[in-house]
Amino acid sequence: MRVEYQTIIDAGFSVQIDDPFLPDLFADRHLDNAAIHRRANAYIEILNHALRGLPQEKIRYHTCYSINEGPRIHDVPFIEFVRFMLRINASDYSFEAGNVRHEHEYHLWEQVKLPEGKRLIPGVICHASNTVEHPELIAERLVRFAERVGRENVIAGVDCGFSSQATYRTEVHPTVIREKFRALRAGAALASERLWRR
Repeated sequence: MRVEYQTIIDAGFSVQIDDPFLPDLFADRHLDNAAIHRRANAYIEILNHALRGLPQEKIRYHTCYSINEGPRIHDVPFIEFVRFMLRINASDYSFEAGNVRHEHEYHLWEQVKLPEGKRLIPGVICHASNTVEHPELIAERLVRFAERVGRENVIAGVDCGFSSQATYRTEVHPTVIREKFRALRAGAALASERLWRR
């Protein structure tokens, strides 16, 4: 894949690695922790090999962690996954943060230090709910992260694509998706105003 990644960067774009596979390892009930960590380490080594020599500032990593609509009661805590995620040679990390099952996990950034030169793209609107988040809530979610990793290290994002499977079957109606994006823009503006006026 390195040739394809290089071609994208040479054309003036950034590369986004969309990754449902690494988080799936952590949900495999047939593996014990040692086996999960071995496979995760091997996976990261392979991915970083494909990214070798490419400018990290042109690479963002999106984890499809806890993506589709469901109870999500068997998901591993994000802190178990995040230490592996941060070893991937990218500058930006996109992940779910608007999913109510995992929304509280922003606290992990009180324990995990974000490496220098890295940024977070927390999903602050949920791709699997037809409820439109209020801009005030979106702003609050962004401020929580900014207070823990620095305001310059947070970019507003979406939990995942609005079709969480390879086939285009959205859980959310297109008219609602548009309203969610309007709310995202308004919430990000509120957060920026609050964070940058300090």
